[in-house]
Amino acid sequence: MAAWRLSGDILIACNCDWGCPCNFNARPSKGVCEGGWIWLIEQGQIDGVDLDGLGVGLFAKWPGAIHEGGGQAECYVDELATAPQREALTRALRGGLGGPWGLFIKTYTLSAPIPARFEVQLAQHGTRAKIGDAVQLEFTKIRNPVTKAEVHPEVILPEGLVVKRGSMAASAVFRVGGTLGYDHSGQYAAFGRFEYA
Repeated sequence: MAAWRLSGDILIACNCDWGCPCNFNARPSKGVCEGGWIWLIEQGQIDGVDLDGLGVGLFAKWPGAIHEGGGQAECYVDELATAPQREALTRALRGGLGGPWGLFIKTYTLSAPIPARFEVQLAQHGTRAKIGDAVQLEFTKIRNPVTKAEVHPEVILPEGLVVKRGSMAASAVFRVGGTLGYDHSGQYAAFGRFEYA
């Protein structure tokens, strides 16, 4: 068994309505699931390989709910990663260590990791992230549809696979290129802390 631990910040976005029913074991809002995650590793190591300060991203599209499978996914590894770091992160993304990736890998076909530049400005509801030319994500606050007042909902998921507590946001921009090719700007987004081992 590998000795590993990863912790840091996670950014989430998809095509669902705010809150994302998948968080509550329900079907996606529009019947299909298209979205993904960006993990920003603050502290991490896999079998002694230091991964502090690196990022990984994984984006997918499923023809139905995630657990029904049949999905297609692409993943990105920080271009700053050395060869041993890239190998360790690839092992994680391919489900070799368990964690959320150990379950997700059973639901999609995953392409080889793509080295890319991660440009991220963490600012809670003002967060901006870009992965190469393939992914663009910008958060904004959710607004009451009647009063236009800003709201700041959170979700607590004691059994959460990806995140245990997340702050809800809207995606001012959420575009994914490559073979996936979707734009779900104005839909669900969230951010929080993660810790896996």
